[in-house]
Amino acid sequence: MKTKEIHISEYNYELPDERIAKFPMAERDHSKLLVYEKGQVSEDIFYNLPNHLPQGALMVYNNTKVIQARLHFRKDTGALIEIFLLEPAEPADYEQMFQQTERCSWLCLVGNQKKWKEGTLTREIDASNFKHQTSNVIVKATRRGEHGTSQWIDFEWSGGVSFAEILDVMGELPIPPYLNRETQESDKTTYQTVYSKIKGSVAAPTAGLHFTDRVLKDIDAHGIEREEVTLHVGAGTFKPVKSDTIGEHSMHTEYIAVRRHTLERLIAHEGKAIAVGTTSVRTLESLYYMGLKVMQNPDIKEEELHVNQWEPYEEESGKWKVQSSKALQALLDWMVRNELTVLHSSTQIIIAPGYEYHIVKMLITNFHQPQSTLLLLVSAFVKGDWHKIYDYALAHDFRFLSYGDSSLLIP
Repeated sequence: MKTKEIHISEYNYELPDERIAKFPMAERDHSKLLVYEKGQVSEDIFYNLPNHLPQGALMVYNNTKVIQARLHFRKDTGALIEIFLLEPAEPADYEQMFQQTERCSWLCLVGNQKKWKEGTLTREIDASNFKHQTSNVIVKATRRGEHGTSQWIDFEWSGGVSFAEILDVMGELPIPPYLNRETQESDKTTYQTVYSKIKGSVAAPTAGLHFTDRVLKDIDAHGIEREEVTLHVGAGTFKPVKSDTIGEHSMHTEYIAVRRHTLERLIAHEGKAIAVGTTSVRTLESLYYMGLKVMQNPDIKEEELHVNQWEPYEEESGKWKVQSSKALQALLDWMVRNELTVLHSSTQIIIAPGYEYHIVKMLITNFHQPQSTLLLLVSAFVKGDWHKIYDYALAHDFRFLSYGDSSLLIP
């Protein structure tokens, strides 16, 4: 059966609300760890993860940091409008965006939109919230119009403070909608990985939430190398598949940044890696296809490296089947020629049954929503054996979704 013809209803399972973890464990690394190895399922505690990993392997994780992407404004009428930042529009570069000190634009979702037909929303923030600020900061939001499924919103503010500071003071951390609760102060810490550092995500790469400094030191002590990539997780990660077949589902675009050094480490490991989370999977597997593009067109521009949703399944890429280390080497050589130390690109890749993994050999991930693209990714990784894993987790009291327990998958 062709991948596009897969019926999402085949990836459904009964998830009772009480199995969704509303809060994390008191100690991150005390969550349960399901180990699926070559068809056998067992369980352990997450802090023992290094004991299950091969010495000398390379582990890759996503160092993105969740931003306080929910902004609330009140109209003169008293109506509360929520603006949810999705991705930067002007400037489009994340780093530059957070350094802006007067104005910027984002693509956003707007809550209670019918109450905001026109005009500018204004919010005043007390000066005491900012360092070196004597007068209150006025933040204004204006709708420029629709942009695809989102709204283009222009922001302007006074006081010369950076947009990063504005978000830290006025923004709210966007915890997943299925937690059905308000964001709490504790989420500011617990909904970030201990290694998060590059701002830009609107959802955490949750497989990484179980790691502690203690576990990371133990991984190093076991002789396992670690590398970071950056993929800014978009709100589309929660987007349910609404169509009957996945061929009609349109994947969201996410932005990635990979250092030249990371490619060198991957090549040194023969293009094989242990991925922490589905975001690392999407980044690593996209690098393979970017390498193929460079092999086909050595003069390709950076913006043309974007990986389209169905690219891996097209006849053309099949003809170009090469070793993952060769594809990565081509990409590295291209970066050197173009004097790039960091590759900035984007991916829309959908990984579903029928997909052949090129780089990821082991996967650390949480338990995902029924009928989600993340469950499709897992199914593709374990060659359709996801039922065995999820049945075990449901029968053995594992906690599900973002704040839930973890699994190590070794096909």
